Amino acid sequence: MGRRIASLAMDHPRIVFLGTLLLTLLGTALIPLIQIDTDPENMLPADQEDRVRHNAIKEQFNLHDMIVVGVVNESGDEGVFNPRSLGAIHSLSKEIAEIDGVIRRDLLSLATVDNIEQAGPGTIRFEWMMNTPPETETEARAIRDATLDLPLFRDTLISGDGEATAIYVPIEAKDQSHRIAGEIEDLIAGLDTNDEFHITGLPVAEDTFGVEMFIQMAISAPLAALVIFALMWWFFRSVTLVVAPMLMAFAVVLTTMGALIGMGFTVHIMSSMIPIFLMPIAVVDSVHIISEFADRYRPERGARETMAEVMDHLFTPMLYTSITSGIGFASLAFTPIPPVQVFGLFVGAGIVLAFILTVIFIPAYAVRLKPERLEALRAAGSRRPPDDTPLARGLTRLGGFAVGRANLVVSIFAIALVIGGYGISQITVNDNPVRWFQSDHRIRVADRVLNEHFAGTYSAYLRLESAQAEDAPQRFRTQSRQIIDQARADGARIGDTWTQLREQAARDADGFRALLETLSLEVEDQLFTADDAAYPWWEELLTLIDETRGELNTFQRPEMLRYIADFQAALAESPEVGKVNTVSDLVRTVYRELRSGDAGDYRIPDSRQAVAQTILSFQGSHRPHDLWRMVTPDYQAANLWLQLSSGDNQDMQAVIDRANTYVERNPLPEGVSMSWGGLNYINVVWQDAMVKGMAQSLAIAWVMVALMMLVLFRSVVFGLLAMVPLTVSIALIYGVVGLIGKYYDMPIAVLSSLTLGLSVDFAIHFIERSRENYRRTGNFAESMRLMFKEPARAISRNAIVIAVGFLPLLAAPLVPYNTVGIFLASIMAASAIASVVLLPAIMKLGQRRIMPDRTTASTQSTGEAS
Repeated sequence: MGRRIASLAMDHPRIVFLGTLLLTLLGTALIPLIQIDTDPENMLPADQEDRVRHNAIKEQFNLHDMIVVGVVNESGDEGVFNPRSLGAIHSLSKEIAEIDGVIRRDLLSLATVDNIEQAGPGTIRFEWMMNTPPETETEARAIRDATLDLPLFRDTLISGDGEATAIYVPIEAKDQSHRIAGEIEDLIAGLDTNDEFHITGLPVAEDTFGVEMFIQMAISAPLAALVIFALMWWFFRSVTLVVAPMLMAFAVVLTTMGALIGMGFTVHIMSSMIPIFLMPIAVVDSVHIISEFADRYRPERGARETMAEVMDHLFTPMLYTSITSGIGFASLAFTPIPPVQVFGLFVGAGIVLAFILTVIFIPAYAVRLKPERLEALRAAGSRRPPDDTPLARGLTRLGGFAVGRANLVVSIFAIALVIGGYGISQITVNDNPVRWFQSDHRIRVADRVLNEHFAGTYSAYLRLESAQAEDAPQRFRTQSRQIIDQARADGARIGDTWTQLREQAARDADGFRALLETLSLEVEDQLFTADDAAYPWWEELLTLIDETRGELNTFQRPEMLRYIADFQAALAESPEVGKVNTVSDLVRTVYRELRSGDAGDYRIPDSRQAVAQTILSFQGSHRPHDLWRMVTPDYQAANLWLQLSSGDNQDMQAVIDRANTYVERNPLPEGVSMSWGGLNYINVVWQDAMVKGMAQSLAIAWVMVALMMLVLFRSVVFGLLAMVPLTVSIALIYGVVGLIGKYYDMPIAVLSSLTLGLSVDFAIHFIERSRENYRRTGNFAESMRLMFKEPARAISRNAIVIAVGFLPLLAAPLVPYNTVGIFLASIMAASAIASVVLLPAIMKLGQRRIMPDRTTASTQSTGEAS
């Protein structure tokens, strides 16, 4: 099959070149349509339950993603509370509010919030905290003292030590955060102040990553290509020969990325790395072809015959390595993460495309080379025989050690495997989008500084929701009917009047709440005219109405607000939680000022009516809408805003566990449920889905590749033997991950599955070429000796090309790129070593069963001479 395909390509090279060019141009033409998406929410399907609930919570409480601007002054005794700093903050707040995409009315800063203080017994005054910048140090200190006296603002708006203040910038859409952050930086540059300014927050981190990801995609792929080109030139000493696989690799990358973009898929974090993956992978088969072509070419045989012979016996192992690599990547389609599915499928498709182009483009290119070019290639090889290079000599010694000390080799790998297994058991699953940047990146620096000063720049939302309103109408009808029946039995005939009042109210009122309000007024009128027999029953109906209205206003009830206060106090004891902001804080603060202003009155009122009066008082502030971020207007749901000092999934999970433990010990009030939202929570959800999805993907891919090996080798023994290097390699590398304490994050999770297809390539070539040598010689030792010549060199060159081809990622300022680079290079190196060292050792120990000697030494020598 390989000879026929190669011959067809060599007969029509112009058609091959033209087809490749047109395919490449088509893909390239689609790339300008690129759309970038780095939103971690899109790691989950749009209809995923937790994501739907998260969006519902945001809409329910009118919550927006926020950029956090921190202002820090550690040089002065008063921190930021001096006239110069506060003047800059006032000016900056006003200017930020005018930026397109910023939700002006919800901007939170010293210049936009109220001071809440007592105006006299039973009255309260709301005044702007900093309507104008202070002119004196005394005025600046007064602002500090007033802000610190308000629990809602302490460690949220200003730090407890007064050295820092924050501006919370709500934005319309996360994908505008990088632009808005840039405009804020421009405004900061124009301020006359010596304060430090820091900008952070998950939205700006994610959007900034997208911008820098795009830049790295344009830098790293060409850089990897340059490194690969230099390596291949060093191996083959022929620019002419090396150009072919490089052109073919660029064709594969451009076509694959063009297809992804043209089909309407956004370029996410994972898919941005497709060019980096495909560039080295696309030249793998070419290295095998060129390596053997360079060794076999002689002018008397010609390029056509040499290439046909090379393709004849390389086609099958190349086909199967391409299929297994494609399966390894395509298995990512079984994960529940849409961007990972897209990444896996398109890399798999790119690998298949690379194989197709390799088996037609490389032969067509070789046959078009001028004789003098090929002669120069042969002359370069004759100056230094292939068997006399450092690589060749090293592989010969390595082969002798692997076969001669087989027991030692297998024992060493067995011990390493046990250690790797222990390391895997120590792996911790964790991720944090802010840590996708290097430690000295401005966003990482801002994250560290601001989380040292404030309660936390990360947010999670815990919603408590009551179901009382759902069955309240039916319950009210039942209870009112019981009262009417009891009144009739007592001789008070109020049933007909009650029915008329209820029917009239139902026609006039809009909803059950309005009906109760209308009935309350009508029943109060009846109390003025009722006789002695009817009066107690009308009074009981009025009590029922008031109680029902109170039940509907669940989160106005003092007992509910006290439960929230106790719950938030328990959560705040967690080391991961800096602060919890709730409606209970607001009620206690306003009630304190209404009563005396003293700390002793910082408490929840004893009656629902007093709570309602407190809330009504707050409605007279300049920011009454802030209430609806804590509780819904119908008082059926309350929001606990958790400020976390860490965006780590592990820390968020600890908070979730703490909340669940509290609720187990202190059950939620009857009819109240609890649910989570917020970006920190969503990150936990998709990370958990990824880990489980990757485990499933890895298991499926392992089975599929194993079946492919059984079909390829038509042998259970050789099929399972081919799985040994990749299994050992993955166990060793991921064991190291656990042993060194590296978190199992998004890039590492993805690598666990996709490296399976790559790692098996070396084993396929080693086993297939070993069997070919054995069929020719009939002797195991001679087969191994021949194996550690050109075949081992080709495997080693491939491993070096792939491993070193990923190393340019280490220069990227983005940690996921660094992780992919170092771990893919490590896995490729480990699997290559396992293939050329462990496989021959195992084969030596099982020689009598898998490769028993069938010839004498003299026959072997004759076979070698021939």
